[in-house]
Amino acid sequence: MQIKDIVKKVKQIEIRTRKKSEQTLMGQYHSAFKGQGMTFSEVRPYQFGDEIRRIDWNKTARFREPYVKVMEEERELTVMLMVDISASMDYGTKVSLKREFVAEICASLGFSAVGNNDKVGLILFADKVYKVIPPQKGRKHLLAIISQILTADYVPAKTNINGALEYMMNIFKKKSFVFMFSDFEDSYDLKILRVASKKNTLLAMRIYDEKDNEIPNIGYTLFRDAETGKHVWANTSDKRWRYQFAEAQKQKVNQLKEDFENSSAGFMNIETGADYSKYLYKYFQGK
Repeated sequence: MQIKDIVKKVKQIEIRTRKKSEQTLMGQYHSAFKGQGMTFSEVRPYQFGDEIRRIDWNKTARFREPYVKVMEEERELTVMLMVDISASMDYGTKVSLKREFVAEICASLGFSAVGNNDKVGLILFADKVYKVIPPQKGRKHLLAIISQILTADYVPAKTNINGALEYMMNIFKKKSFVFMFSDFEDSYDLKILRVASKKNTLLAMRIYDEKDNEIPNIGYTLFRDAETGKHVWANTSDKRWRYQFAEAQKQKVNQLKEDFENSSAGFMNIETGADYSKYLYKYFQGK
């Protein structure tokens, strides 16, 4: 894309998603994420009705009367957007490329975060981490993130989900709200997934094209794996072959959902062009 085309695309995404964010997601985002962390504020004498678990036993022993710790909500949150830039994400047959759809969802989440005065950061990954934009506040910063998602060089390599999660945990120590976008065509380690979900609030969003789940009858066809470059011939006119392919995809998605939910993480399966705001609204309601 040329610079003028990038600017135009980013502007179009901003116009669409800011309205959707303000009308649909902003309130639910704020309700779901406000005050999920607590920080120490001060110590004061115990008052009737204070929780026993808040008693500061060291202070109590020193002054021989009960004191309690006063906690306050952490108002500033960090949203990390983790976007898979393997070549299979630079693909689309219907409404838009997966990368364009991801950019739009990230914009909606980002504008919700900006409206809540939260920080937003970005990690672009495939077989390794390729780009990191540290979390900052503001519209200008968010538009730069959207531009990076749209213009990244999508890599013909397998996706290393484990490496991306480990990198994120090592670099960003503060608990974050992590939204991971991928088609999850490659494997991952459940142990790493569980650790990442324990340290952060993690939502995995599988972005798929309709042709990812079902292959139409187009006769003998040569398929190429976008990540490995491997070519395979298939007879798509064979009903049994098409059925087995579709069933394998269903089983894979079911396994993904089970793995993430058993690891205390969220999981969504969203087709390009779908009304993602409904999925996010429901997710925020459940937080």
